[in-house]
Amino acid sequence: MFKNNKFIQSINRRDMFSPYIFFPALVIIYFFLSIFDFGRADYFNAYHNIVPLIVVGLVAYYVVVYIVQKLNLTFFQFKWGFIQGKNVYFLAFLGLIGLISYLIMLFTGQIGILDESIRRNLNPKLNFFSSLLWFASIFLVYNQIVKDEHLTKKRLLGYFSILAIVFCAFILMGYRTPIALMFFTTLIVFHYVIKRIKAAWLIVFMVVLGLCFVTFGFLRLVSEDTTKEFNSRKAPQVEVPHTAPEVAKNKKLQEEVNKTPKWVRAINGEMVAGRIVTSKIIDYTKDNGYMYGDFDKGIFSTVLPGEQVSPRALMTDIVNSYTIDEGKYITRPGRTTTPTMVGQFYIEGGYIGIVIGFGLYGLILSMLYNQVRKYGGRSYYSIAYGFVLSVLAISIHTGLLDLIFLLMMGYAILSTSLETSKKKSNP
Repeated sequence: MFKNNKFIQSINRRDMFSPYIFFPALVIIYFFLSIFDFGRADYFNAYHNIVPLIVVGLVAYYVVVYIVQKLNLTFFQFKWGFIQGKNVYFLAFLGLIGLISYLIMLFTGQIGILDESIRRNLNPKLNFFSSLLWFASIFLVYNQIVKDEHLTKKRLLGYFSILAIVFCAFILMGYRTPIALMFFTTLIVFHYVIKRIKAAWLIVFMVVLGLCFVTFGFLRLVSEDTTKEFNSRKAPQVEVPHTAPEVAKNKKLQEEVNKTPKWVRAINGEMVAGRIVTSKIIDYTKDNGYMYGDFDKGIFSTVLPGEQVSPRALMTDIVNSYTIDEGKYITRPGRTTTPTMVGQFYIEGGYIGIVIGFGLYGLILSMLYNQVRKYGGRSYYSIAYGFVLSVLAISIHTGLLDLIFLLMMGYAILSTSLETSKKKSNP
């Protein structure tokens, strides 16, 4: 089907994971698939057109990428001899912290995949530090592959067996975001370090991976014990009773949604939820103005002593405030809402926030990519680029709200500035 397709063949001649192709393609696909909402947008009165936001963002992104590529800008290389080449020791230390944290969680029964209530109540500190295990594992294993001058299929199988064990360990925690990051990073770095992936195989892999995550989330939903208060699916109590026409309208809209089987809705359910949330963010900014940094401030304030409100919890309150009076929850109590990358930028500064946010993404990706081109695909820089690209790709849906991922990105970028490499070839 793909072998003689001219479009696919033209893509194959380019690097699919370059800043020009992969990230903007995911943005377009994500929001395009959200169009097929099966009546959910009408049910939640999400009528705003978000296409202008996406177009403005992508234009800003491409302008920055083009400029950075033309100027061949890269991150500054520090010449600190006493610390250069020591990444492996720092990563090993981080991995040890992660391993200890993970084992404590495991032996105290904090296995989130078994029950939703367990997953939502994992020890936040242990969960935070346990992430360092899979982060360090990916970097250490691929760094060893890069340095292995006599790489055989047997050795390669051994390296990936280690990654497979770590991946399976974190599947037990029940969170999809870290799992998606692990797989995305592994795929992208494989493309540069081991073997170039053709467009046809990438499309197949993305479809299969997407269906796996959809199935994972769907099974997690249908297996909930609805007798527990935490998993209750009751609608909110409305203080002012609805009139008969309003009740009839809501019932008709709900019936329209239910005409589509749950498993079909689950295929693009996350994308549809993202579009609905973004639409509600536009409503919020019209009523309350932009937040000018107060939303993202919550990313860092959550580590402070005392009770703090996370950005996701705040987003849940914002979007539900527009539907609770109608007897509807966009996000059920006890759960949190992701704003999408577009929504996160827009709530902070509208179109200016979108331009700055997308431009910053383009700057980071293109500068890292220039390092990959300079030193070659089989280098440490490909590992850092693959990880950062994965985090930013996942943030299309989640937004960039997790402090641990920001710190990981910061380390990945900083470590490239301390790395040395003499190899120079195109990826």
